[in-house]
Amino acid sequence: MNYLDKKCWICGQEENIPFKCRFCGKNFCSRHRLPEQHACIGLEQLKQDRSYSGSPGYGSTITDDMFKDALKSTAKYAAKSAVKGVGRNISYSMKNSPSMAIIYLCIFSFILQIIVPGYQQLLQLVPAAILARPWTLVTHMFIHADFTHIFFNMLVLFFFGPELERRAGKKVFLYVYFTAGLVAAIAYSMTSSTPFTPVVGASGAIMGVFAALAIIAPDIRVYVYFIPMQITHALILFALFDFVLLGSNDMIAHTAHLSGILIGLLMGSRIKRAQARYGSYNDTYYKR
Repeated sequence: MNYLDKKCWICGQEENIPFKCRFCGKNFCSRHRLPEQHACIGLEQLKQDRSYSGSPGYGSTITDDMFKDALKSTAKYAAKSAVKGVGRNISYSMKNSPSMAIIYLCIFSFILQIIVPGYQQLLQLVPAAILARPWTLVTHMFIHADFTHIFFNMLVLFFFGPELERRAGKKVFLYVYFTAGLVAAIAYSMTSSTPFTPVVGASGAIMGVFAALAIIAPDIRVYVYFIPMQITHALILFALFDFVLLGSNDMIAHTAHLSGILIGLLMGSRIKRAQARYGSYNDTYYKR
């Protein structure tokens, strides 16, 4: 659907998910969606082809069956339009934002974890088997332990991923994300006291993005448990939390978090130096 297809045929108002008339085939806004509200020619033709009750000279009245059919058709087309609209929005987001693409992939992967037996076991990272299953260094970032795990990881990525993209570029975001995630996975695998325990989640990569953004834009304010603070203070708080709990048996990969933070700090510093040197910043400058 192009830009013009989203406009109401009557008033020209643009709708993200326009209503398509079943009789005339034109698109309308919510105010003009009913055939009677846009003087639909197709509806008038339909009245001539079907039987109506009423007295001559006083107009015709739509029967109950006709009204029910119209309601069903309207609901059908509205549902189709809604599905198409959601699909277009997802496609647009994935093409224009690597952060959103990762979020959608993680959600899709989480659904597969639920419905496909053995899917999680194939992609999860097992430190003792890292040489035999090297692909898990990347794939473990796209699966999560439970709904809470994926919800909070994707929530952080949703807010801070696009911010890093805007300030550093999409390619640089991907570079930071996957470098931090890979280093976090390797660091955890080398230091884990339970090498046969599987590891899942994108926390190391997300902490890298968070740390890089804290270096590039330290004045950003965030909310930690509803408490407002600068992003740098939040990063210090997270790092201290993971450091204090190192070696604990809480089933959280604190080593991976700290490794992701370290990589994010190093890469964020490099990005900031490039910004100071060139006055502006994009993906090209980062390669120099």
